[in-house]
Amino acid sequence: MRYLIRAKLYLLFVLMTGSHSNSWAQLEPEVFQKDTAKVDQVETYPNMVAGELTPGKGFAIVKTKVASLNIGLYSVVRYLNQLPGEHEQTWQDHLGRDREVTGRNDFYWHRVMIWFTGFVMTPKLTYTATVWTIMTTQQTLVYGNLQYKFNKYFILGAGIMPNQSIRSMQGPFPFYLSTDRTMGEESLRAGFTNGFFVKGEVLPKLHYTLMLGDNLSILGIAAAKLTRTMSKGVGLMYMPTTGEYGPRGGLVDFEHHDKVATRFGLNYTHCRDNRFNNTGQPSPDNTQVRMTDGVLFFETGALADNVTVNEANYDMIAVDLGAKYKGFNAQVELYYRSLTKFDADGPLPVSSLRDKGYSLQLSQMVIPKKLCVYGFHSFFWDAFKRHPWEAGGGINFYPMKSRSWRLNAQAHYVYKSSAGGTFGLYAGGQTGATITIGTDILL
Repeated sequence: MRYLIRAKLYLLFVLMTGSHSNSWAQLEPEVFQKDTAKVDQVETYPNMVAGELTPGKGFAIVKTKVASLNIGLYSVVRYLNQLPGEHEQTWQDHLGRDREVTGRNDFYWHRVMIWFTGFVMTPKLTYTATVWTIMTTQQTLVYGNLQYKFNKYFILGAGIMPNQSIRSMQGPFPFYLSTDRTMGEESLRAGFTNGFFVKGEVLPKLHYTLMLGDNLSILGIAAAKLTRTMSKGVGLMYMPTTGEYGPRGGLVDFEHHDKVATRFGLNYTHCRDNRFNNTGQPSPDNTQVRMTDGVLFFETGALADNVTVNEANYDMIAVDLGAKYKGFNAQVELYYRSLTKFDADGPLPVSSLRDKGYSLQLSQMVIPKKLCVYGFHSFFWDAFKRHPWEAGGGINFYPMKSRSWRLNAQAHYVYKSSAGGTFGLYAGGQTGATITIGTDILL
């Protein structure tokens, strides 16, 4: 009898424990059964920063072992007055035809750029996404690029990039002398495009860039309008003394170099470029290429009445030399551009245009980290023998002894301006003074 009671109790215990085991298996599957769906389980990584700000480099929002996010901001508001201020100033293009220009006199929240940067999965793979807007032209874009750094000799990138035409396209923005480029820089240059590039430090202090892009400037050009020809470019930068030229290679020696910093650059771009719209439309979609009389090259009638150039070869080479020492900065840049092999819908008086020029920019920090004075000059020996030039100067005041906030005032005189458009400081064909006062911030 005693053994029978023990057997019944044992059977009851087995039933009870088995029942509870099934319940536990349902409530805690990680313990009691293998979950084959957990092969790609998402892991979490702690944030190692929380909104840290490095002036000029933005806010470090997130940084983990597998990704990071940094946000930077640039904005400028300015007043611009293009004199003599007549309602319609008359000037003559290279064919002697009268044209009219109305100088601007306005205040504008001109430019805003918001940068999102960081790395993904490995610090070797970096990204940049930029929100860009120009209020004076009512344009807003979002663009960027990806880069993978194999080593310091070889970095591969793809996305939006500058054509290798002039120095100010290779990184110093927004550390210009004023809030925009000079006439010398603006007149002949190429723009930004889609493509891929390789760059690196091929020898100590010698950097190279090779690029292949869609065209001279992708701004306003839809993919359906592109041709099958592409832009090609090469750039070299040599900094023999210190191996650097300050943050972004800017044009002011804000950092006060105790040893002479030097920079030598060479850039070349070639492209078979197109006007990108029907020849029946007088105004081209391609507004990047201008002649030295300030007229758009692909505009109907630019070289002869009622004749339109549809395609042409663009070749540009620029050489720049710069030095910084104890608050002083000097830069000279030499330009040569040729436009050849015209494809037009009628006879033209010329078969090529070849222009040469230079720009000189000088600055001195008269009060370290506080006040900078500067001057600049540009001149062209152009195909039309118009010889456009400019001369001017200005001041930069840094209230907080930081590049993050600047007050700028500038005045210059331009003769037969070869640069134009509402993007910058110049009106095509203008002869007269221009005054600009502005302030910009960089986070």
